[in-house]
Amino acid sequence: MIVLKKYKEAIIRFICGTGLITLLVLAWEMAASGGWKYANIFPPPSKFIKQLSNDGFKVGLGAQAASVQTSIISSILRVLTGLFIGLISAFLFGFFVQSNIWLKRFLMPLIRVLAPVAPIAWIPMALVLFGIGNQTAVFIVFMGVFFTLSIAVVRAIEIIPENLVNSAKTLGASKFQIWYKVIFPSILPNVFTILRLNFIAAWMAVLAAEMTGLQDGLGAIIMTGRNLFNNEMILMGMVLIGVVGFLFDSILKYIQDKFLWWDKKSRQ
Repeated sequence: MIVLKKYKEAIIRFICGTGLITLLVLAWEMAASGGWKYANIFPPPSKFIKQLSNDGFKVGLGAQAASVQTSIISSILRVLTGLFIGLISAFLFGFFVQSNIWLKRFLMPLIRVLAPVAPIAWIPMALVLFGIGNQTAVFIVFMGVFFTLSIAVVRAIEIIPENLVNSAKTLGASKFQIWYKVIFPSILPNVFTILRLNFIAAWMAVLAAEMTGLQDGLGAIIMTGRNLFNNEMILMGMVLIGVVGFLFDSILKYIQDKFLWWDKKSRQ
């Protein structure tokens, strides 16, 4: 019964969301066909999709043109790499800091100072260190999630009920087993929720990094459209960014619901 109710709610949400988007697109198309004066600035989907088809689903000039599929995959891989490195690093840092009170006293203030710095602010430094390329984009994503995730890991460890750790010690668990079988499963749902929230920041960060001169990626589509004064290309890039970002977040939510089943509070 609970499963049926869950699927029913999911179907209702899908219908409502899809219906609203469809209505907005239809209104957009009707306004453009009716002589809307801003139609050149905000061309409707039918116009930029037609242009994309005429260009062979490629964006750019000559040999430097990249396919839309390549751009989508490139952006996703950069975000995934940055998120994975940031998540693993945050866990290692959190465990390291929690192992000694003095480490925590010295390092956590620094982390809290750096956490509010926007990922985009790291772009000039990244360009100096790595130049224009994938490393810069991955670095920006990493810097955008590492500090917040580190704070989340440390905080999640702090609020673990003492009775869980004491029970493990009573049953003869080693220090490693306590960290691996008690602490890590306890904090993972909360940290993964923070990861989902930080994905939006990471997604925007990698798009900004791709605008620095990369030949592929969704951010590069926006930049190419701007350089060519092509509003159709800019709008197409914006739509792709929204759709791919939504699908990516939906996948993260599915992973959260499917594999972090022991903590229902993590399901948002």
